[in-house]
Amino acid sequence: MNRMKELVIYRGMRRDDIFGKFETVMTAWEDNGGHGFTAEKKEELLELLFDGIHGLIEEGQKRSFQGNLWHAHLTYLMANDENAFSRFCEKKGSLEGSINSFVLHDLSIMKGLFQYDFTGMEEALGVSFVSLMESFEPACAKGIVFNKLLRDRMNELSARLAEAENEKAMLSLMAAFYKDYGVGNFGLHKSFRIRHEGEAAKIVPITNSENIRLTDLIGYEKQKKQLIDNTEAFIQGEKANNVLLFGESGTGKSSSVKAILNEYYKDGLRMIEIFKHQFGDLTSVIEQIKDRNYKFIIYMDDLSFEETELEYKYLKAVIEGGLEKRPDNVLIYATSNRRHIVKERWDERKQSADDVHGNDSKEEKLSLYARFGVTIYYGSPMQKDYLKIVDGIADRMGLTMDREKLHQEAIRWELAHGGFSGRVAEQCVSHLLALTNMANDKAGKSE
Repeated sequence: MNRMKELVIYRGMRRDDIFGKFETVMTAWEDNGGHGFTAEKKEELLELLFDGIHGLIEEGQKRSFQGNLWHAHLTYLMANDENAFSRFCEKKGSLEGSINSFVLHDLSIMKGLFQYDFTGMEEALGVSFVSLMESFEPACAKGIVFNKLLRDRMNELSARLAEAENEKAMLSLMAAFYKDYGVGNFGLHKSFRIRHEGEAAKIVPITNSENIRLTDLIGYEKQKKQLIDNTEAFIQGEKANNVLLFGESGTGKSSSVKAILNEYYKDGLRMIEIFKHQFGDLTSVIEQIKDRNYKFIIYMDDLSFEETELEYKYLKAVIEGGLEKRPDNVLIYATSNRRHIVKERWDERKQSADDVHGNDSKEEKLSLYARFGVTIYYGSPMQKDYLKIVDGIADRMGLTMDREKLHQEAIRWELAHGGFSGRVAEQCVSHLLALTNMANDKAGKSE
């Protein structure tokens, strides 16, 4: 008898579309006693079955799953299912009490699903797909949803769950996974954005983020050390500050923040990007993340306000000054081209004789900058530093060009594109690499 409907702790898995299609087919097969189907019923079940297989293949390719796709999907659903057991293990690693009995009950069902034999169903429906499900190899080893570390861990977990001796062994494996990686979107992804669904602000994963590393950022060693020191203190549970990275455009402010996320993701760091027009949602976002077992950086890129924009007042209240204390697992990192984020007017610095509180407007705007405990300046590099950046990017991208010629092209590019910066250097190298590749392709076709 098919026991999927008996799931208790992992009951949310039944809402998954692929799982639901397989449940319908497997239930029909078992209810029929393993005998043949009518032509009409067979056609109905084949439709569901092929839809389910299609879903497994799409998911396997997108997430770069390897091996048994059915096992991989069951593992993914368990890793992603937020329930009383998984949320507790995320914080504590394991738990005692009555809930373990319910978990073991569910895992006995999952054990049966991992061991399910599709052979008889294949024969009755006249299809052959078991070999594909058992030995899938993605077309590309690099998935577009998971980073390599998590992808490998998921593939390993899938294999170990399939080989587990009993449900108690499965429980130990899942508890360890939740403790190490967490559960749900926050466990399986590293960066997020805010999306509105009706009135509610929902935190949704960014599935294809830039994989830049700190070692890719050439120069700015003092700035990177300031950022690293503050972030490591935050991750280790020590007192840490909100950070403002300010300075000239294209100097690596945003890249530094992205690199910090990639560097410390494995240590439980997560990042939520929020835009100026969403600042009214900050309180709701913090409410959703304050009790999770992660360290969250709320990231604001290119932060600045015109004198008529008042959203900065939401930000001031969240950073410091509201009745509710900001949670210890939340910091704000922002980048800006302005040191003083809110635009001032010259007439605000003048005080007329009858204006008793003439400095109030100015002080209110300057106070936002003061609420960032760490401020890091990124200035434009000198020419020699710019050329070092060009060399480093060329080496990373695989551009083989005479250095003297490369430097000449880089200086020429800079003159036409607005000054020395890492962004200008990368644009130059990308352009030269494209020209080189096209010339090589043309030469190869003419031979």
